[in-house]
Amino acid sequence: MDLPRIFTVRESSHRIHNPFTPGKLAALGQALHLAPGTRVLDLASGSGEMLCTWARDHGVTGTGVDISTVFTGEARARAAELGVADRVTFLHDDAVGYVSDEPVDLAACIGATWIGDGAAGTVELLGRSLRPGGLMLIGEPYWRREVPDEETARACHAGSKAEFLLLPELVERFGDLGYDVVEMVLADQDSWDRYQAAQWLNLRRWLDRNPDDELTAEVRAELTTEPARYTRYQREYLGWGVFALMAR
Repeated sequence: MDLPRIFTVRESSHRIHNPFTPGKLAALGQALHLAPGTRVLDLASGSGEMLCTWARDHGVTGTGVDISTVFTGEARARAAELGVADRVTFLHDDAVGYVSDEPVDLAACIGATWIGDGAAGTVELLGRSLRPGGLMLIGEPYWRREVPDEETARACHAGSKAEFLLLPELVERFGDLGYDVVEMVLADQDSWDRYQAAQWLNLRRWLDRNPDDELTAEVRAELTTEPARYTRYQREYLGWGVFALMAR
């Protein structure tokens, strides 16, 4: 049970595995007015930056769950580095279907709604761990503008144009699921660039260190094509944000 190696190669220098900068992650925590002792469940928690920094800055407690052994190890090391290992726990486990033993104040899935086969399923999954009146965080892509054709959608790593919605439609979709959108923080082009372009340097440095690895051909192909694909398509059409929801 783990992620394919290419994921950890691609994002080996990342503390945040989505198009948020540390500043945006901090802004989200501030916007939510988190009280000390807030209990958090973070599904697909990656390297644990959200839980660790919010434990340090806001006094939250909680659990992160991630399928990657590498990222889980990094999360535990980050908790120790920030002096919050007594407040946050990171589990190597599959976030698909994971439900907390006790209700939490805040349930989050920041950029991995594949664990619920999309936003609707992830909202339902998180709701199973959330106390009545609790807060839910969903990180989800959306189209910044109308996508002209299916080829463009696939170049943005979408299965089809229908996989993502325009921002107003996404907000309305959360309402259809029975939730009020009570806050949001959106990635911008600079934060997208920091997330994507950092991957290219990670790939190149890995290639230089591992010329004979069995993964070399895959990494070389990605480094050759990804900068142009991103700048031509994804940077122009794909948005991403974190949406705070409360049940109606």
